[in-house]
Amino acid sequence: MATKKLVKPTKPKPTKKTTQPTFWGKVKKIVWKTFLWFNIISVILVFLFKFVPVGYTPLMAIRAFEHNSAGKDMVCSHDWVPLSDISINLQKAVIASEDGRFLKHSGFDFTAMQKAFKSNNKGKKIKGGSTISQQTAKNVFLWQGRSYIRKIFEAYYTFLIEIIWGKERIMEVYLNSIEMGDGVYGAEAASKHWFHKSAKNLTKYDAAAIAAILPNPRKYKATNSSSYVNRRKNKIVKIMRQIGKLEY
Repeated sequence: MATKKLVKPTKPKPTKKTTQPTFWGKVKKIVWKTFLWFNIISVILVFLFKFVPVGYTPLMAIRAFEHNSAGKDMVCSHDWVPLSDISINLQKAVIASEDGRFLKHSGFDFTAMQKAFKSNNKGKKIKGGSTISQQTAKNVFLWQGRSYIRKIFEAYYTFLIEIIWGKERIMEVYLNSIEMGDGVYGAEAASKHWFHKSAKNLTKYDAAAIAAILPNPRKYKATNSSSYVNRRKNKIVKIMRQIGKLEY
C-alpha cells in the first residue's frame, strides 16, 4: 500500500514594508534634481555658445524693459561679427581699461579683487575688480546686481567659459555683447554708432574712446566727450602702447 508524503505548508514570504519619504527627504530629492539639471543645462549652453553667436543677452532684455517703462523706444542695436573683424586696437583697449592681466589669469584676478575690497572699505568709489571673463559670464548668462548669489553663479560660469571657451572666444563674445552706449551692444554696433565706421577700422584713439566709457556707457559719450572721459582715453592709449602682441 503506497504511503502518502506529508507536504509541509509553505509559509508566506514576508512583504517588505514601503516607507513613505519624509518631508525633508522630498526636499533633498528636489534640490538634488534641480542641482543636477542646472549643471547639465548650463554646461550645454556654454558648449553651444562656444560655436554659436550670442544673439541676445539678459541685459538687452532688461534695458528694453527699462526703455519701455520710461516711455522710450526699445532700441537694441547689435551686430555680431567675428573677432577677426574687430580691430586689434579695441581688443588692446579693453584689456588696458578693464583687465590688464586678462591673458595671464584663469578667470579671476585676486590681486585686483583685494585692491577693490580695500578701496570699497575705505569708502572710496565702489570698484568691482571683475575680469573680462567675469563680465562676459555675467552679461551672457546672468542678471545685473551685486548680490552674493549672483556672484556665486558668476564664478561658476566664469570657471566654465575659461575651460570650455578659452581666451580668444571669451574676448570675441565680450566684444560682441557688452553695452557700449544706450541701447548699443557690441563692437560693430558701437563703431557705427560713435564713429560711423566698421569695428575693424577703429584707430587707437577710437578704440580707447569706446573703452573709456565702459564703466557707464549710458552716461558717458565716446565722441564729444567730457574731460573725465578724455583723461581716461589718453591713459588707455598710453597703456595700449605697452601691450605687445596678443597671443590667445
